[in-house]
Amino acid sequence: MSEKIIGHGTWYDKMAAEIVERERKLGRSLDLIRTEMGLGASGLPHVGNLGDAARSYAVTLALIARGFNSELIAFCDDKDGLRSVPAGLPKSLEKYLSFPVTDIPDPFGCHESYGEHMSLLLLGALDKCGIEYRYVSGNEVYRKGLLNEEIRTLLLHTNTVGEIVKEEVGQERYTEVLPYFPVCKNCGRIYTTKATEFLPEENKVLYACEGMEIKGRWMEGCGYKGEADITKGEGKLSWKSEFAARWKALDIRFEAYGKDIEDSVRINDRICREILGYEPPMHARYEMFLDKSGRKISSSIGNVLTPQVWFQYGSPQSLLLLMLKRFVGTRTLDVTDIPFYMNELDGLEDVYFGKKTVKDKKELAKLRGLYEYCWALKPPEKPSVHAPYNLLTFLAKMAPKHHERKFVTEKLQGYGYLRKGQELDEDLRERVGYAFNWVRDFEEIKETAVSLTVKEKEAIKELIEVLKVEDEPEKIQNAVFNTAKKHNLKPARFFKTLYAVLIGVPQGPRMGPYILAMGKQNVINALQKTLK
Repeated sequence: MSEKIIGHGTWYDKMAAEIVERERKLGRSLDLIRTEMGLGASGLPHVGNLGDAARSYAVTLALIARGFNSELIAFCDDKDGLRSVPAGLPKSLEKYLSFPVTDIPDPFGCHESYGEHMSLLLLGALDKCGIEYRYVSGNEVYRKGLLNEEIRTLLLHTNTVGEIVKEEVGQERYTEVLPYFPVCKNCGRIYTTKATEFLPEENKVLYACEGMEIKGRWMEGCGYKGEADITKGEGKLSWKSEFAARWKALDIRFEAYGKDIEDSVRINDRICREILGYEPPMHARYEMFLDKSGRKISSSIGNVLTPQVWFQYGSPQSLLLLMLKRFVGTRTLDVTDIPFYMNELDGLEDVYFGKKTVKDKKELAKLRGLYEYCWALKPPEKPSVHAPYNLLTFLAKMAPKHHERKFVTEKLQGYGYLRKGQELDEDLRERVGYAFNWVRDFEEIKETAVSLTVKEKEAIKELIEVLKVEDEPEKIQNAVFNTAKKHNLKPARFFKTLYAVLIGVPQGPRMGPYILAMGKQNVINALQKTLK
């Protein structure tokens, strides 16, 4: 008996069903099911930050598709202190280390604060991807007292908080100090303060600005001793308890989290349940994106691939595909992967519109559903023109100056991607724009890695020799066919292999004319790379 397809057939639909079942067992209201994503404001947002939003929003959409009212909360941690100056930003920010990011001037001079500048970069990317959310500023939440009840409860149970932290990660700090960081009224820093006593009748904590080690560097305190009113936003909870407080205060039912904060989530789950008396949200853990050297993508070390960079070379939907196609496992990533995701999105579109057959009903539903979620469940009514990314970049590279669009249009008509006389539509104009941006910034095109058999390698070697001397398109076309036959390869499969190497997809324009159009030496270079 085949397994029942849930909703749109994706992991997100299954998660939505599990959330509803869990909430019903807990006896909680289903009138509004909130999901949450954390929005950092201390550094340049990278594509991994957008993953928090994309995955939680997909769950929100799945819940809505099931008939429930749901919304995504984008909680901005803009009360956070600046721990280091991200690579590429002005060194003048050094003097603001440990200041709340909303209290730091915008070094670019275009927003009210450093924190607002950084958070709006990510919010702009969410908007471009069609992700709908309710923005919640941590700074405003503290200032307006929306966490007052939770803060009081946590500070009244400081010993229990400290024991939970100690049991989970072995850290004894919170058995000695309160899980709360006041902003020093003298120097303006936040993480240099040490809160030692809570005065419940006055809603105040006593603190001393003693200094603290942050990212292996000692941040000196100013020595000031004072008090902070918890009801007026004069400080913030530590991460070891803040998640729990906002989950309860905002009634959050689902939040995905990255592997790097797994310990904090586990601690907050216990604090939420054992101290605040609120069952924490359902979670899903994902792993981090790594750069090609194997390092975690991070603004602090300067290997950032931002959404804004992605949008120069690829569509918002291709970026959502990167986020949504799978949840588990570490993936390496850099800008050269964008063409692959653009082509893969085209493949999903072919499945969605029935141009490509998938026999397994469950797999078909999953692929169709994934495509729909890449469009935030608002897919286009008709398929787009699938001119492969690599083809467009080669055309962009060869296009004569001041006649670029005419040249590309005529070539696409000649290759059969457009009808004779048909112009570029909006979608194709965007694709051509991505290709021209690529050629402008990356002269060399990255060939698709293809695993070759011994016979295929021998056939390609022979084809390279033919290309060195042959200049007629029909003779090149026939040479590909004859070379395949000579090496006991099915010609159709050999053509697919060549297309995969040269333009990243298994089919394309007629091979002979295309090889001449893109330049024989370019083709020879690309084929030789596959033999190494």
